[in-house]
Amino acid sequence: MKFVETPLRGAYEIELEPFFDERGFFARAYCRKEFAAAGLHAPFVQINHSMTRQLGSIRGMHYQLPPAGESKMIRCIHGKVFDVMVDLRARSDTFLRWHAVELSKDNMRMVYIPEGFAHGFQSLTEDVELIYHHSEFYSPAHERGLRFDDPAMGIGWPIPPTVISPRDRSYPLIDHTFRGMDL
Repeated sequence: MKFVETPLRGAYEIELEPFFDERGFFARAYCRKEFAAAGLHAPFVQINHSMTRQLGSIRGMHYQLPPAGESKMIRCIHGKVFDVMVDLRARSDTFLRWHAVELSKDNMRMVYIPEGFAHGFQSLTEDVELIYHHSEFYSPAHERGLRFDDPAMGIGWPIPPTVISPRDRSYPLIDHTFRGMDL
C-alpha cells in the first residue's frame, strides 16, 4: 500500500498495490503494521456497506462528535464516486477546507479520513457500492451533518445533484457560531 497525505493534515489517499495473474488479482486492503508505519492508529470496530442507485446522488456531509468521533477508511467496490472530506478540527490550518478523491472499482484507491472531519460523496455512475471501516461505533446521539451545498465549504460537486435524502437536505448551514470540533 502507498499512503499519500492529502493537503488536509492526517487525511490520506491509499493506493493498493495489486498482484495480477491469469486468475485476476490479489491486493492487501488493510495491514495494521503498514498503517502504524504511516502513523495511522485507528482500530476499526465496524464495517458498513452502502449502495447508491442513481447517478448524481449525494450522501453527506456526515460526522460524529466526540467522544464518539471516528476515523474512516473508505473504498469503492462497484462504480465510481467523487468522495469528499471536510476538515472540521477547531484549530486546524485547513479548517473548513475540503478535498476530494475519485474512488472507483477500477482505480482501487481508498481514503483514510481522521476524526474531526465530515465525509460525503456523489455517485458518478449508477449502482455505486462503498465499504466503510469505522474506528467507533455508530452513535445516533453524536451524529451530525452539514449541508452538501453550504457556501462556507464551497464543495465543487462535479455534476448536478439528482437525489439527496430529506435528512441530508435538512442539515443546517454553517453560521458564525460554528467553531468546529475540539479533539
